[in-house]
Amino acid sequence: MSNLRNSVRLTGFLGSAPEVKSFSETKKVAKLNLATSDSYKNEKGEKVEETQWHNLVAWNAQATIAEKYLQKGSEVSIEGKLTSRNYVNKDGIKCYVTEVIVNEILLMGKK
Repeated sequence: MSNLRNSVRLTGFLGSAPEVKSFSETKKVAKLNLATSDSYKNEKGEKVEETQWHNLVAWNAQATIAEKYLQKGSEVSIEGKLTSRNYVNKDGIKCYVTEVIVNEILLMGKK
């Protein structure tokens, strides 16, 4: 049950190719953005589709998988944990970021 405390599972499509940075031969990070969509009918009976964008961060082995196999439009399912952080930008404004740290990637195919 401890795995359920901070667990996120998402399935969607990548909005861009992974941005990969290598720090050494064994340490790398990949940043990705994932779109998930949901639809419903409003009061008028019209279909409304909403898309949410999620920031993903994959480290080491998962970053290697992302670099080798993922591209813009790839459908993936991920499992990870939710993290939040903040920083001060170059204009002195405090910014907040929520990301999913990826533990597993399942390749689903292309759109």
